[in-house]
Amino acid sequence: MSEIRRISLGVEWLDYALQGGVPRGTWTLVTGEPGVGKSILCIQAVGANVDAMPVVFVSTETKFYDVVRQARQFGIDLSDAVSLTEVLTGKTKDVKTNLIIIDLFGLTRQYRELLRAGEEGEEGSKARAKSPLSMEVVMAAIEKAYEVLGVGEEGGKKDVLVVIDSLAPMWSHAPAMARLITYRLRQRLYRSNVTVLMTNQYAPTTGMTFGFGAEHIADAIIHMWFESVETTKEIRRWLIIKKARLTNHYRKAMRFDIEPGKGLVLLEPGIDELRKWFESSSKGRVSNE
Repeated sequence: MSEIRRISLGVEWLDYALQGGVPRGTWTLVTGEPGVGKSILCIQAVGANVDAMPVVFVSTETKFYDVVRQARQFGIDLSDAVSLTEVLTGKTKDVKTNLIIIDLFGLTRQYRELLRAGEEGEEGSKARAKSPLSMEVVMAAIEKAYEVLGVGEEGGKKDVLVVIDSLAPMWSHAPAMARLITYRLRQRLYRSNVTVLMTNQYAPTTGMTFGFGAEHIADAIIHMWFESVETTKEIRRWLIIKKARLTNHYRKAMRFDIEPGKGLVLLEPGIDELRKWFESSSKGRVSNE
């Protein structure tokens, strides 16, 4: 385990629970109902890594400036971020940042041009891409962000973090296609130096994630949920790591809260318990070097 290169999620206690972070090159899926903290976890992961590596943040539900504003609420400065839309429109020509934010709301006018500029996908795929929320647009946008950030081809040494928040809009028109869409996404975007963190909605009414299939491409699944508010009469958030390939992981549920200026804060078990578990179970460590 000490030979595995790890990428921090920006939350100390969660890194402990994953033996020091997620293994480099893996895909981690975070599931949970709206408001539980998935996007905040993504923002903390971006903040923890943006100084050390190129980061691509795909926002399918939040506008560019709202991502930057929300990060500031938790003490994370993403003011150097550049919107891919501004690059495509020529508003930003000299990119001197590690962070490209792909705001799919902002691609309303540019997404067709983005698809035409990219490599031809499978036959008819571009004709079907009638919305900036489609999988074809997401993949073309990420590849354009790679180009802007100077990310090399497969085999490059530079680590890259890709965050997709969230997957659900890509198959909102056809939930039954979720599994095929996510397989195609991983096949096209996979590189051994790219670590992916993605979120998906979890519907409390059905007890299922929206669009069955995202779980199958994930190397790790982090599930977040609310304890029944009808019973507790207050908001109580929980998190558990349901699976993780290439690494051991803490197997108990962890209760947390969200605090301004701090983000995800562990309530139980105590941080000392997770630190002891980490020290006894792994010699791995977080490494962005």
